[in-house]
Amino acid sequence: QVQLVESGGGLVQAGGSLRLSCAASVRSFSMYNMGWFRQAPGKEREFVAAVDWSAASTTYADSVKGRFTISRDNAKKMVFLQMNSLISDDTAVYYCAASSLTTLRTTPRHYGYWGQGTQVTVSS
Repeated sequence: QVQLVESGGGLVQAGGSLRLSCAASVRSFSMYNMGWFRQAPGKEREFVAAVDWSAASTTYADSVKGRFTISRDNAKKMVFLQMNSLISDDTAVYYCAASSLTTLRTTPRHYGYWGQGTQVTVSS
């Protein structure tokens, strides 16, 4: 069983930065690929970024490429999302998710474990 808890969300002005954190409670954190997703009101949950178990490989949604950076610390069982140059379209609830599949995936159905989410609001 994997339990995930996100933190670091909040209200920020456009152009600002936030760093989201996700703490995992699981025996073998390094066995999981990790992802960040987001969901805005009235919209479907969408992929943001993912990192493989070793942190050697990452992938990003086109909308955040060059602005967001995903990273992980296996020793601390944590994954991070550094968000820079935030825009109003980044406003959403951000979710951390874990996948036991061997390849990086970008669709929610490939992630079996989810956190409760953290709100990010970007004011223009």
